[in-house]
Amino acid sequence: MTKHTSHTSHTSHHSHHSRGRTAVSSLPASALAVALGLVALTGCSGESDGQPDAAAPVTSATPSASAGKTAPTTAPGGAADPVDTSSSTSAAPWAGTKQFVQIDDARTGDDGTYLSVRPAQKKPHPQFEAWVIVPGEGPYTEVRMAEDAKVLLSVPLGDGKHAASYSQAEFVSRLTAQSSSARPLVGYDLSFDGKGRVTRLQSLYTS
Repeated sequence: MTKHTSHTSHTSHHSHHSRGRTAVSSLPASALAVALGLVALTGCSGESDGQPDAAAPVTSATPSASAGKTAPTTAPGGAADPVDTSSSTSAAPWAGTKQFVQIDDARTGDDGTYLSVRPAQKKPHPQFEAWVIVPGEGPYTEVRMAEDAKVLLSVPLGDGKHAASYSQAEFVSRLTAQSSSARPLVGYDLSFDGKGRVTRLQSLYTS
């Protein structure tokens, strides 16, 4: 009776020892898997902290322009569009220069004397001490005379071969008395100030 109990106890102890060894044997595998998983997670976390992901989008700290504002237009090459000066240029095309011109018409207004002029050319007369006028082409441009502009006239608008001083009103009267076909045959040297006004007018002697 005693032997049987001892055998039963031995058998039970052996069975319990086998189950315990089986559980202990399987434990390292699970623990190892968990440990490897932790190492992998720790490694990924370390890389993320040490170096930013190259694929992550880059955001600028500069605020975007408001929708209501438009950026200035630039020409190719980054340069700003040039300022339009056509209006100022047409208002005073010969400012600060001297020009040889034909005068087609002249008038006196409330604010001064106006001339319709067109660039021309001059060359010495082959036989006389006079000038030959080579008419220009294109439209006439109206320019204004300064109030104190000097006027010098010679034949055919003046009374003599040598230029003499006349008033602006006398010049307008003598010019408009000429026929439209005769006016282009007379040439004038004009001087302009910085505002494009005529400060000096001298007609050339023509025979």
